[in-house]
Amino acid sequence: MRFSKAVVKGRIPILIIAFLLMIPAVLGMIHTRVNYDMLDYLPADMDTVTGQNELLEKFGKGGFSIMIVEDMPDKDVADLVEKLKDVPHVDSVLWYSTLADLSIPKEMLPDRIYDAFNTDHSTAVAIFFDSATSADVTIDAVRQIRQMAGKQCFVSGLSALVTDLKDLCEREEPVYVALAVACACAAMLILLDSWLVPFVFLASIGMMILLNLGTNYFFGEISYITKALSAVLQLAVTMDYSIFLWESYNEHRRTDRKNQGANQTMQEEAMTLAIHDTLISVIGSSVTTIAGFIALCFMSFTLGKDLGIVMAKGVLLGVLGSVTVLPAMILVLDRPLQKTRHKSLIPDMQGFARKMTKYYPVFLVLFAVSLIPAIYGYRMTNREVYYDMGDCLPDNIEYVTAKHKLADEFHIASTHMVLMDADVPAKDKRDMIKEMEQVDGVKYVLGLESLLDGRIPEEMLPEEAAGLLKNEDRELLMISSEYKVASDEVNQQVEDLNAILKKYDPEGLLIGEAPCMKDMIVTTDRDFKVVNAVSILAIFVIILLVEQSLSLPVILIAVIELAIFINLGSAHYLGQSLPFIAPICISTIQLGATVDYAILMTTRYKAERISGKEKRDAVNIALGTSAPSVIVSGMGLFSATFGVALYSNIDIIRSMCMLMARGAVISMVCVILVLPALLMLFDKPVRMTTRKMK
Repeated sequence: MRFSKAVVKGRIPILIIAFLLMIPAVLGMIHTRVNYDMLDYLPADMDTVTGQNELLEKFGKGGFSIMIVEDMPDKDVADLVEKLKDVPHVDSVLWYSTLADLSIPKEMLPDRIYDAFNTDHSTAVAIFFDSATSADVTIDAVRQIRQMAGKQCFVSGLSALVTDLKDLCEREEPVYVALAVACACAAMLILLDSWLVPFVFLASIGMMILLNLGTNYFFGEISYITKALSAVLQLAVTMDYSIFLWESYNEHRRTDRKNQGANQTMQEEAMTLAIHDTLISVIGSSVTTIAGFIALCFMSFTLGKDLGIVMAKGVLLGVLGSVTVLPAMILVLDRPLQKTRHKSLIPDMQGFARKMTKYYPVFLVLFAVSLIPAIYGYRMTNREVYYDMGDCLPDNIEYVTAKHKLADEFHIASTHMVLMDADVPAKDKRDMIKEMEQVDGVKYVLGLESLLDGRIPEEMLPEEAAGLLKNEDRELLMISSEYKVASDEVNQQVEDLNAILKKYDPEGLLIGEAPCMKDMIVTTDRDFKVVNAVSILAIFVIILLVEQSLSLPVILIAVIELAIFINLGSAHYLGQSLPFIAPICISTIQLGATVDYAILMTTRYKAERISGKEKRDAVNIALGTSAPSVIVSGMGLFSATFGVALYSNIDIIRSMCMLMARGAVISMVCVILVLPALLMLFDKPVRMTTRKMK
């Protein structure tokens, strides 16, 4: 109670401090770097990651792009190539003029090399950057190249993807927040009992969101997914805490008014009790939500850690705001808040609860019948995810246009690179290149040996060209593939190429987007199993401690897991292909964020049974009193994410928000319909395995 009294007494200083903290929070948010490259989150000890780092550190090359130039004379292309070399952080440019003087006919190039870089109307130019794929300076370089090259040129490659993704995110992110706020506000205006209190809630939660985003500055950087989702998620999952405080405050206010009449002391005492009640209730419910987010930190693909830590921090700040900033605001604005109150639009649920318990066997049958197709769909959805981040962008984005042109005109869908020992004998290099070119889907292998091909003496190659592909320690080869990134075909191709490379150079490294994506598939498949197990185990233990029962954690987790299976499984039945990160994150977030609904109802059922109520009466009361809170919570999470899902042009954001919105409604329905039926069915085992109920 000391804390509660201190908050009530110091409400004005609390508000002043909170508003002052917004200044460094906004500055921290502005200066927090955002990472748009998913491959940066692969484990550092993987060969592909080691190779990317070595390519940058020892070969001076990081990002890589292929630019298609249409209907431009060779002389103008050569002039453009020279200009490209002057763009900051462009390390080198590979085109015909780099390999030989323009006076030497292109036909002197080996046929497969000539065909690979030229069509009737287009030519391809390879651009290497001296900075990492997603570095800010690389993104600036891509923008400058596009501006310089004009509409006849199309830049592809991972750096171009990151550039377009960043531009799109920066345009859309303010709209995400505005939509989440507007939709959440609309839901609260409908479901709560005051016209003004939703705006107070949003002000309080908004300050905590800003604090969360501002303190991310100390991490150095966050992923674009974390930045796009954290504000929306924090608003959605912490709204309950504000609602609980408001309802508790008004309940104590009514009690005090009966006893002593309306006055300032009554308001302060009511708020003191409300803060105390909220702390006890919210800390218990927030622990499961935090546990769900912390489980993401067990992913070896460290995007999970990035999102998990930021969101766990956001939930903690949400709890803090609900017992400090929000009470201060409510006390300061108490008079207008009370004047704008109205009757809640949610009807009394006791009649509904009695009908539910009367026909509970029907819902047990529905539970059993829906389980098998839900699990099947869930498993199929996990197999049908996509990994190519280019697929999450709309078709009218420049990167997607360039990617399609490269595939349609040059039949190149992905490009790999080989870093090999420069001391490998020339004959072995030629033999290796010949073997690699026989691998299914390999269009060509470009290296010094393949360029020479017996037609051009090595002395005729400009020093720039030789230096581009070879240094004292390492030699670089480029492999163009007809197979799409993250496809089964390219993954098999990567395995075959790696086997050939290791035969000639055991220390050689195959790198590029496709090999990295193959590693990502293996990594995230393992992560999915680990994170699921950790989240279920952690939440099982929390419920066990909270409810002091061996059976209730099983029942509660079963209900929410059914909701998760239905949610993710419906993607399969609807023909939706999800981004690979969505099932991992959503299964954990939905479990952590919505199991609170089940805990709320079960805690009331347990209390009623302990007090001596019969089984049916206890379930009736638990369902009737809990259903309104469950509906408000579920619709709050739905409303905060659904608008973003409809608006976003980035599929990974759209998919995750749609899954969260749908998952909130499905969890809400499962808790209201299925959980009471299970409590009716397993009442005896629950009493036998729960403390104080025996």
